[in-house]
Amino acid sequence: MGQHTRGCAIAFVALLCTGCATFRSYDKELRGTINAVSSGNVDGAIQVLQSNNKSEKKDLLYYLELGELQRLKDRYRDSQASWMSADQRVHSWEAAAKADPTRLLGGATALMLNDKSRPYEGHDYEKVMLTTRVALNFLAMGDFDNARVAIKQTHEREAVIADLRAKEVREIERDTGKRGAQTSFKELNGYPVQTIDNPQVNALRNSYQSALSHYLAGFIYEAQSEPSLAAAGYRQAIELQPNQPLLEDALRGLDQRVAAPDDSLTDVLFVVETGTAPARESRSFPLPIPVNYTWVLIPISFPVMQTTSSFPPPAQLQVDSGESLPIVPITSIDLMSRRALRDEMPGIMLRGAIRSTAKAVAQYQLQHQAQRKDNEWIGLAALALTLGNYVTESADERTWRTLPAEIAIARGRMAPGEHSITLNTTYGPRTVRVNLSGRHAVVGLRLLSSQLFVQAPVVGTQSVALPQRPSTPAVPATFEEPSPAMEISQ
Repeated sequence: MGQHTRGCAIAFVALLCTGCATFRSYDKELRGTINAVSSGNVDGAIQVLQSNNKSEKKDLLYYLELGELQRLKDRYRDSQASWMSADQRVHSWEAAAKADPTRLLGGATALMLNDKSRPYEGHDYEKVMLTTRVALNFLAMGDFDNARVAIKQTHEREAVIADLRAKEVREIERDTGKRGAQTSFKELNGYPVQTIDNPQVNALRNSYQSALSHYLAGFIYEAQSEPSLAAAGYRQAIELQPNQPLLEDALRGLDQRVAAPDDSLTDVLFVVETGTAPARESRSFPLPIPVNYTWVLIPISFPVMQTTSSFPPPAQLQVDSGESLPIVPITSIDLMSRRALRDEMPGIMLRGAIRSTAKAVAQYQLQHQAQRKDNEWIGLAALALTLGNYVTESADERTWRTLPAEIAIARGRMAPGEHSITLNTTYGPRTVRVNLSGRHAVVGLRLLSSQLFVQAPVVGTQSVALPQRPSTPAVPATFEEPSPAMEISQ
């Protein structure tokens, strides 16, 4: 019996040591990346990201972050390749979750150690923003055809997520009722409830539908002379972001714009983005768990949203030192990420309750045996387990940090050719030059600290086409490294 207990203790300590190496603090890792890109050193930011992800098998989050950084460098082909790798992983998640909704509750490793041990499958708003940003990349390359494909996939993904989350809610409610677990974060003593439960967060319909995606769909369909589809996109954007005249004007004047003859002007949509998405921080909440009329103190960690230092978009942009266009907020990824955490908390708390109860029972049994038998190896195992409970208990901090915190739009008709665009920022005016052509164009403007990045259409840019998805994808047993091969359209 002593040898068996000794073996268990040694095995457990080995498990802890193995696990500790993988329990990274994603928040700390991304600070170096964010600091580098905020100072204008995008290449340095990419190097920091790569240095923190040396494994040959890269996860979803690596490709999400890398694609965003490559986009800021106008490396659209590289960005699309990274995001296609990310999209294949999300598509694998969709297929697997459809086949087995119980996987949404988390794997056995997460129940034994912590949520960081789960494969990162992305938050819902990240999955939808992925294809939206793929569409923006296509538009920066002047490719409205492939942008149409990507934005259509965005809204198809919304429907998939809505169905899967409805199933997840039912599974959590069933499992919670069966276990008698507490899954309301409002009852968690010391948790900063107001960070994820406030009027602005609660006003969102869900965590994944954005007015930006639907307005962009309207603009793309309008450029393709598909007014009925464009109207649907604009209407959905208005529903998600009501009382915005700029959005209402897009719908009101749609038929006239589509039917109007070419006046040689370019209808320009400016997408103005500021800041970076907020971080999640792991905080421990030690809770007493009753075991055989004895209270066992077990640490339980939950993610907490950090306050963001991002600033709102400027009120207007100036064109060629003359005309000013109003800038209208349309999507807050900051709020979407907070809503995502609010919606995820019942599942997180359920896994935490199962994990803490199992740890409390194991800790109680070893401590009880050590006291009753006065066995040093059992005592060592009890000590290792107690320490291990503190070491392994950490909330999942992973989230797509290089996404902007706030997104706004402006729209105007401009003559083709080169123009200067000026934004008045807290660091003073920032000016970029763009070259416009055609009847429709999308210009991205990203403010990061004192830096202004521009994603403007470049004539003659080669585009990376989206790969065709199978209509009935096979469900993978594991998430394999996807092939980077994809079709290149000239």
